[in-house]
Amino acid sequence: MEELTLITPTFLFSAVSLILLAYTNRFLAYTSLVRNLKVKYMENKSSVTKAEIENLKKRLKLTRLMQLYGVASLLLCVATMFLIYIGLQTVSAVIFAVALLFLIISLALSVWEINISSKSIQIHLSDMEAK
Repeated sequence: MEELTLITPTFLFSAVSLILLAYTNRFLAYTSLVRNLKVKYMENKSSVTKAEIENLKKRLKLTRLMQLYGVASLLLCVATMFLIYIGLQTVSAVIFAVALLFLIISLALSVWEINISSKSIQIHLSDMEAK
């Protein structure tokens, strides 16, 4: 295995930062959706609105996990840089591997959330078709 340098973990900084920005934008969009769905549900307690709310709950949980794993990945990249700086190469390689694993988990959760989002759109479209 090649020795890590201080530059190696920094390559993830921009990628993870952009991913976290996308996750934050999703979270903000969900906040708006929650407010709108609450008003809609209070006016008309339809099964479609209830299904949308349940779907949104799942998506919010996944988004929170995506953010947590993304932030953990970024923190471990910083820890990797520190460990490289103080000369602990073997430990830094292990920590960097965990950071990469957390990033993979975060991205996998994102794919899962996208799949659930498409189901939400299908629920919404089925309501429109029924009317």
